[in-house]
Amino acid sequence: MTGKNIRKLVLAALLAALTAVATMIIRIPTPTQGYIHLGDGMVLICGILLGPGLGALAAGIGSMMADLIGGYMAWVPGTFAIKALTALLGGWLYHRMAGKGMNTITRVVLCGIPAEIVMVLGYFVYEVGMEVVMGSSMGAAAAAVVLGVPMNIVQGIAGIIVGAVLLPVLSHASAEMGEKIRA
Repeated sequence: MTGKNIRKLVLAALLAALTAVATMIIRIPTPTQGYIHLGDGMVLICGILLGPGLGALAAGIGSMMADLIGGYMAWVPGTFAIKALTALLGGWLYHRMAGKGMNTITRVVLCGIPAEIVMVLGYFVYEVGMEVVMGSSMGAAAAAVVLGVPMNIVQGIAGIIVGAVLLPVLSHASAEMGEKIRA
């Protein structure tokens, strides 16, 4: 394994851990039994710093670990898939915008909006599916779950803001880490 591969693996593990911590450290409870957190910012950063593939894996694992540790067992598989897809799309879009003359904050916002839409829609579909599996009709499940959509939108907006603020700091730290490994 080369030094560059080791650096990427270490960075992926670190970002997965930071994603879990950001998800768990500040939890604002919602009326729908969920919570708003800052982890979505780290999900976007995973996709941006690591690229869509490895970033998706780190974001999915970190977010899933927060649910696992926090006792949200029913959400673990859905969270892994939804946050991985969020990071995948966000990272892919961010890198596609390279060289288009946009600053970092603009790129984070423009990649974050569709990525967070994936998060909102993903949780809606997952929650409806859980309700149907527990015996609700599709219509009743959708009606019940739609109440959580505004809270997920707020979480997505918070994630975009956190990502835009933290990306320059973590990009700098990531670059310094690479220089120290090469030395």
